[in-house]
Amino acid sequence: MLTLALVGAGVLQLGLAVINLLLPRWFRWRVEMRAVSLFTRQIFFVHLAFIVILVAGFGAVTIAAAPELQQPGILSRALDVFLTAFWAARLTAQVAAYSPQLWRGNGWKTTAHVAMTLLWIFLTAVYGLALLRAWGRG
Repeated sequence: MLTLALVGAGVLQLGLAVINLLLPRWFRWRVEMRAVSLFTRQIFFVHLAFIVILVAGFGAVTIAAAPELQQPGILSRALDVFLTAFWAARLTAQVAAYSPQLWRGNGWKTTAHVAMTLLWIFLTAVYGLALLRAWGRG
């Protein structure tokens, strides 16, 4: 069952990478970013590209190595720790860094906020469970 959850997590991360490619168009970031310096604008879009690569890589590795992520070993444990911590940090940012003013009172934005919060919880939990299993406790 955990293998299936890991594969699902991988697929969700690949989908998240695709969504991140679409964000600049959806939120008209090219227009909004005209107000900042060329340096800041280029850093912003380069960082976005690396986020897409990173999340797609998380997804691909997870799909390809779902059974191995649950096995004892230094690499599986290190990757599980990193992915659990990464998604736990993203979950923390979702609830602590974003102002409720951004989404409260707006049906679509509230739905997106809740959906993303649930996604971060799911990813944190799945990798946390893989980590427990890799340590022989799951």
